[in-house]
Amino acid sequence: MRAMLPVSAAALVFGAAQAQQATGDQALERMRGFQTTGTPLEMQSVPQMGRRADQVRRNLGRIKLPPWFRIDLYAVVPDARHMAVRRNNAHVFVGTRKTGLWVVVDRDKDRIADEVKRIAPAIRFTQPNPGYSPHGFLHVVEHNRELVFPAIAFLIEGPDVAVDVVVPQGGLIPRAEEGFNHGHRVCRIGPDNKLCISLGQPFNVQPREKLEPYERLGISGIIRMDRDGSNREVFARGVRDSVGIELHPRTGELWLTGNQVDGMGDDIPPGEIHRATAAGQHCGMPWYGDGRVRTKAYKDSEPPAGVRFPEAEMVAHAAALGLMF
Repeated sequence: MRAMLPVSAAALVFGAAQAQQATGDQALERMRGFQTTGTPLEMQSVPQMGRRADQVRRNLGRIKLPPWFRIDLYAVVPDARHMAVRRNNAHVFVGTRKTGLWVVVDRDKDRIADEVKRIAPAIRFTQPNPGYSPHGFLHVVEHNRELVFPAIAFLIEGPDVAVDVVVPQGGLIPRAEEGFNHGHRVCRIGPDNKLCISLGQPFNVQPREKLEPYERLGISGIIRMDRDGSNREVFARGVRDSVGIELHPRTGELWLTGNQVDGMGDDIPPGEIHRATAAGQHCGMPWYGDGRVRTKAYKDSEPPAGVRFPEAEMVAHAAALGLMF
């Protein structure tokens, strides 16, 4: 005969189960349903004073600037990689190459951060990178997933926020193509209300057997879709790894940086800035290491017709990580 718990004991057991903190996919699903996750309200924050901040200011003091420029510390953010700025500048959302997604709050608008804290700490992010839409939605692209946080500016005071999945885990690229190299994505929302995402390829120069699937899937390129993840298309091909994309606010044209092939020399190939004026254009990789320099692996292979060469070339191996108008 099965022993029965007293009602009071059963209630205590049930209450303990409810109090357990939901994390990862479970937390994401709860927040999608506007439910709490049990995450403590005392959110992780970053001190803005102390040894680290003092050292950054000392380092900044060594930078020589023209007399009409000034540089100072705005915020201490661990492992900061890319930023997305809310239109009124009150919030700066910061991604990392690790697991942290942060928001920088400047409440009194004195250009010094009042607070830096984690966003949605119960979600297990993988290299999150933010993009802020004109409609107040925060899009976060990860190594192989895309999330959106509606009305994020009104929900950052607590650990649980409204969130939805634009592209589910494993939906940006096939899991078999996940690699540790060139896996940091960038996303932007253009004037046409479309979402653009860069998909770097994991090789220095991709082997020939990867050409067809990469061209078809948009790996080593830029993909575009509606903000809900529908109507996905490959917008630009032949981009080894772009870690800076931006859409021109008036023309809507896509501009992007290109991180060039390694192992060809200290001074070649050059870094590049491309402009994609229409869907389906090709920027030359892997036939060109970047710029107009042919790669050794594809020097005897005919490049695609109509390759768009860079609008501008930069110092070799500078690895530009951002672009904005």
